[in-house]
Amino acid sequence: MSLSLPRRARRSSAAVMTSLALAACVGLTACDAGQTDAGAGSDTAPGRSGTDESSQAAPASVSANVRKAAQDVPVDTLVAVTVAHAELDSVKVTSPAGPVAGSMADDAASWKASERLEPGTTYTVTTLAHDGAGESVRDVTRFTTADLTLDQQTFPSVAPLDGETVGVGMPVVVTFDLPVTDRAAIERAMSVTATPAQPGTWHWLSDSEVHYRPKTYWKAGTEVSVDVDVNGVDAGGGIYGQEDRDIDFTVGDAHVYKVDARTHQMQVFSNGDLLRTIPITTGKAGFTTRSGTKVIMEKFESRRMNSETVGIAAGSAEAYDIADVQYAMRLTYSGEFIHAAPWSVSSQGSANVSHGCTGMSTENAAWLYAMTLRGDVVEYTGTDRPMTLDNGYGDWNASYADYRAASAL
Repeated sequence: MSLSLPRRARRSSAAVMTSLALAACVGLTACDAGQTDAGAGSDTAPGRSGTDESSQAAPASVSANVRKAAQDVPVDTLVAVTVAHAELDSVKVTSPAGPVAGSMADDAASWKASERLEPGTTYTVTTLAHDGAGESVRDVTRFTTADLTLDQQTFPSVAPLDGETVGVGMPVVVTFDLPVTDRAAIERAMSVTATPAQPGTWHWLSDSEVHYRPKTYWKAGTEVSVDVDVNGVDAGGGIYGQEDRDIDFTVGDAHVYKVDARTHQMQVFSNGDLLRTIPITTGKAGFTTRSGTKVIMEKFESRRMNSETVGIAAGSAEAYDIADVQYAMRLTYSGEFIHAAPWSVSSQGSANVSHGCTGMSTENAAWLYAMTLRGDVVEYTGTDRPMTLDNGYGDWNASYADYRAASAL
């Protein structure tokens, strides 16, 4: 769109008349000189007027990528402003929801927002610029975005929690409450930054869950920032990201627990040092504990454990219902825990008698529970039943190449 420049202050009529008189005198003098000396040069070449170049300059203009008074503007729009024959001084995009951040190009010829828009919101774009003569140019554009229901927006939940300290095996877990069909668009809007830097990748488990892990376990002491900048991103199928999430967490000491179901022992390592070897029991025949790499998902000082939750019917020979199992730490969605098992102390270190959990004495369980972080690693060997990627935080049960193959990018 073209904008007329602000009017200059009008001169007084006396000043105008004086200027006209002076111009007439100058014109007569130049004409007389041309008649008396045809070979002499002139400041104004034949065939050209003496008009000042600035009066011939193209007018300054401001353009936005959203038209004035537009309705139902898509929320994934990134507002952009450009100018011609002028330089930008400022661009402000505001709404009742707050300002929209953006950045100016180095040549001050354009501006682009770094944030997408909120649904059902009216925005005002106010642009100030100046042309080559220093004259100010101002433009105002107002528009309204398309409204969206909650059924058209998907909300991302993120683990770990902001400010949490976790173990070296903790993946970043993003869960969406509505399915994402354009996985690539969403993945492009998410990033994980580690200090010190470590390679890593996203891995989609389903249309509603995506994980991120480094190539190897996190380095102890790593600071991690997760930016899930999906607000307004088109997730496909008429669904848009509902909100951005920014999470910072810290990786604690490197706790790795090694469980051997054949020897019935657990070795507890911290930062490479063996702290304790604990007698344990794992799953008996028919309830074999899974081998592979597991990650502590949850911790409970006391938890009720009922066999019906893992498919064992009440009243059967294998049924159980224990109200206060102490120092329980979840390893899988399917119900494997590490916990205190005072009822099996006589078998710990010599036989596997549990329904799949890893049991130990109350004293050892209390000690282990006190040092354990969510995200600590438990590596199981000694059984023929494998751990899977999707049964808890099973992210380490694939090579890095195979894990990366489930990225959308």
